[in-house]
Amino acid sequence: MQKKTNLLDPYCGSGSSFISGLEYGIKNFIGFDLNPLAVMISNAKLTLVHENILYDAKYLILEELNKNNKIYTNNSNNILSRITNIDFWINKDAQNILLKLYNIINYICQKIDNYSLNNLLLVVFSETLREVSYTRNNEFKLFRMKNYETYKPNVIDIFTNKLDDIYTKYLNYYYPKLIGNNIKYHIYNSIFENKKYNLDKIDTILTSPPYGDSKTTVAYGQFSTFINEWTGMEKARKLDSYLMGGKKAKTLYTSGLIREYIENIKNISPNRALEISSFYFDLDNSITDLAHIVNQYGKVFYVVGNRRVKDIELPTDKFIAEKFVQNGFKHLTTIKRKISNKTMPVRNSPTNKAGVSSNTMNYEYIVVCEKI
Repeated sequence: MQKKTNLLDPYCGSGSSFISGLEYGIKNFIGFDLNPLAVMISNAKLTLVHENILYDAKYLILEELNKNNKIYTNNSNNILSRITNIDFWINKDAQNILLKLYNIINYICQKIDNYSLNNLLLVVFSETLREVSYTRNNEFKLFRMKNYETYKPNVIDIFTNKLDDIYTKYLNYYYPKLIGNNIKYHIYNSIFENKKYNLDKIDTILTSPPYGDSKTTVAYGQFSTFINEWTGMEKARKLDSYLMGGKKAKTLYTSGLIREYIENIKNISPNRALEISSFYFDLDNSITDLAHIVNQYGKVFYVVGNRRVKDIELPTDKFIAEKFVQNGFKHLTTIKRKISNKTMPVRNSPTNKAGVSSNTMNYEYIVVCEKI
């Protein structure tokens, strides 16, 4: 029987795979993600912060908010100017309160001397920052809401409510899994590169790679733009171009079963075929690189959706199974399940013609392979 020793997620996002691993007795986790917000959330979920520290921090934050301390409104680091066109996205009053709140969080974490707490509080701040902005709700891409001039959010109330909500989730769900366990983890703000990192062999890969390039599917980089800019990430608004498929290929991907589908898309739109090819080139290279680090009898679990382009469904699940088989794995099974909590609409208009619509992704697939 295979030992449950470690788990790698090369596209870890907010770290859901690590929590699943904890439930199965795994205590050693490695993650990679190019999005600093994703790394922050994953670290917050895996880090043990004792309950008394959480409530001490909450009390101190609320206490400091009531003080008229000018040091908290000091913008000497030009934090507000980091957000591109900030006046377009956030009203002036909210900007000033956010600045005060951010400086208080930094002060409290230094006073308590707990870096782990900092990640958790910055997650709360990140959600507050997005909600008080003029960004439309339930969107991954940046769109300013209609009638934004009338939106006057109570920043402190929003922050306090989100703080209570995240504390409750952390203490009820994550904390019990962390307390008393010797959890080891390292989350890299990077892509996985086998030659670059001196990692032990991996027994389990559990991951959900992008379902397509960020520019034309879900723009995760845009969703996290504000907090990434606020915390100092350079070129935060270009993040999606660095993710899988972000740089358009110069030639078509012509290997394996996906070739036929790309050819069909090329007959409709050569440009879209090149964009799709860039995604599969990157996914192919990633799988090949990851295959070398998996132990014999190690298992990989890939959760993926099959997107539609020009009304052609791309079988990414079969592509993943094919590539792992080519790299010394056995395809054990693929499980189909309905996507829950969909953000994207059930149907869209791929041709932008009135009255012509098509289904979006309603199902995802769990591809399971074993190293042989």
